[in-house]
Amino acid sequence: MSGFQLWINLPAADKMCAPAYQDLPPEAMPVIATEDGARVKVIAGAFAGVTGPVASKATDPTMLDATLPAGVSIRLPVRAEDTAFFYAFEGSVCAGGSEPVADRHLAVLGAGDEIVLTGGPSGGRALLLVGRPLREPIVQYGPFVMTTNAEIHEAIRDYQQGRFGT
Repeated sequence: MSGFQLWINLPAADKMCAPAYQDLPPEAMPVIATEDGARVKVIAGAFAGVTGPVASKATDPTMLDATLPAGVSIRLPVRAEDTAFFYAFEGSVCAGGSEPVADRHLAVLGAGDEIVLTGGPSGGRALLLVGRPLREPIVQYGPFVMTTNAEIHEAIRDYQQGRFGT
């Protein structure tokens, strides 16, 4: 059994909004089965004309859980300015013509207009994430992610005083 908790960063102007949480059971996410045996669960964004249940206007994310038999590929068109990475969590997965990225390793992808993921020698499974970069500073402390140290201190005070999310 695998589970991931993912947070979507917000632009500085939206950071002080009430927090939101979305628990997605497996049946809430559509799965695309390709003719050559790949299975792609669409969590956010779209793949093969199917849209996932998570959306964020700020970063326009695409999040896919791809299970790829050995040598089988999927292709995802992306905007050249997007930031993309994948986390292999079963077997190994290759990006483009690269060497396989092993289980429990992350690969940051370079710029381009298409991502090609391919199952490694024994196949693999990966979480692929693509989104529009915010190009803003990031200051992180515990579960808080802000743009400045002052905002981090304010968020901690709000939390300690029971004002968090109100």
